[in-house]
Amino acid sequence: MGIFRRKAREDGPTASGHDDDAASAEVESDDTGAEDVEATDLASETDSVGSDVGDADLSDAGDDEADESHHEIPGRLPRPHDLDRSKGPFDRSEVKNLDDRLDFGALALRPLAGMELRLDVDQEAGNITGITAVLGESACQVQVFAAPKSRGIWDDIRDEIADGLITGGGSAIEELGPLGIELAVRIPARGNDGRTTYSAARFAGVDGPRWFLRAVFSGAAATDAGAAATLVDFVRDTVVLRGSEARAPRELLELKVPDAVAEAAEEEDAPRTLDPFERGPEITEVR
Repeated sequence: MGIFRRKAREDGPTASGHDDDAASAEVESDDTGAEDVEATDLASETDSVGSDVGDADLSDAGDDEADESHHEIPGRLPRPHDLDRSKGPFDRSEVKNLDDRLDFGALALRPLAGMELRLDVDQEAGNITGITAVLGESACQVQVFAAPKSRGIWDDIRDEIADGLITGGGSAIEELGPLGIELAVRIPARGNDGRTTYSAARFAGVDGPRWFLRAVFSGAAATDAGAAATLVDFVRDTVVLRGSEARAPRELLELKVPDAVAEAAEEEDAPRTLDPFERGPEITEVR
């Protein structure tokens, strides 16, 4: 059966050392495919794992050519490097149906056994900015943006991320991974004792038809290919629903709470009014 739980969380620093005011909606998945939902309450404290590390400003940047003043990136690889998407991530036009995936609006995702999905929410704007999948000691945040019809944008964005990190005292190096050219980075943060500490992350990007999907791996997945393998499969299984609307390049595509999760939350909270961005629902499917 399925167990629906509301999760209370306290605001605190994320793994990247930034304050994270976003509520998180979590989904733990099993292979049962159970649809029944039983309401109960569970309060617990959680930390957001790598939800906002080293973000490049994708929403405000225009469709300009790459700035040639970037820092030199160690290990810079030849470009362009087109990823074979025959094994995903997929465009909606490439998938027959989405019945076995959760509908998050611009993204359709299939959670894996034991995985939690956390909604990354901009409290001021009130919109969902990304989805973070947590599996064991690893995490992966996925975000999707509009892109020009004529060309991909990952090469430019990768330079921008690297430039910002190197300027701030971090490091970035290009590597060829399962999702094409990736950026392995060390992100600086000031520790409680005043010393500078570093956290590892790995940025991957996929250029699709008029969309760009970004994945940020953190925790063990940032440095251990074995730990990242399951999350890479999760990213590859993602389906992007861009829509046909005209959008500015790098505009964040709209995400939403899946209807099934929202309806379960409303049933649990009735007759109270639910603000889905204050406390995130958690669904655990068990045998």
